[in-house]
Amino acid sequence: MASEHSQDPRLAALYDPLDPDRRDLDPYLRLAEEFGARQVLDIGCGTGVFALLLAARGVDVVGVDPAAASLDVARAKAGAERVRWIHGDATALPPLRADLATMTANVAQAITDPGEWRATLKGARAALRPGGQLVFETRVPARRAWREWNREASYRVTDVPGFGVVESWFDLLDVDGPLVTFRGTCVLAADGSVLTADSTLRFRECEEVEADLVAEGYAVVDVRDAPDRPGREFVFLARRPAT
Repeated sequence: MASEHSQDPRLAALYDPLDPDRRDLDPYLRLAEEFGARQVLDIGCGTGVFALLLAARGVDVVGVDPAAASLDVARAKAGAERVRWIHGDATALPPLRADLATMTANVAQAITDPGEWRATLKGARAALRPGGQLVFETRVPARRAWREWNREASYRVTDVPGFGVVESWFDLLDVDGPLVTFRGTCVLAADGSVLTADSTLRFRECEEVEADLVAEGYAVVDVRDAPDRPGREFVFLARRPAT
């Protein structure tokens, strides 16, 4: 589901400047190279950072996202014409034979409804060629990452071109079983505007995700650590069987 953050045009435009360090995408780029992927489906492509990195390497990329504001930012970037952008989700894709499907960063956890999650896995599988791979990450619930989602730990001041000085931080709102809700706040010094957006993530146990993958017809190939965040993330590699 698209968060409020990704649907507000101003917040969508601030997303990249406030989170410029995307070294978390490097392992996905290496996997695409390792698999020899010529067509990649980027589910929850957001502002298009990963899709454009792939396209610059000559990969045929389809980026899909339910947030129109984020796609507007993606389409305005240099090289955007190399990517096929789709407003929607993985449940309503054109016929594809992708070598690789990805859900980077928070995408998998942002799909909080169990039915929508299973439908996303089903849609991704249909978009993969036989033998194609699905790769995504989720946070390890036991690490309780939400304990750091507070103003003290996340407050920063950033000078953003076109906006000026922006104060930003996160506040934890609620923890309800596997569902964690938090609020992002941006204050624009130029005019005093206060922009807020609430988001909810589902923290799934490793065994739960593996069971969902198997139920949707995948073979679970591996569950790895995120290289840049050891012990904090599960990285799932699953394959659509060749037959």
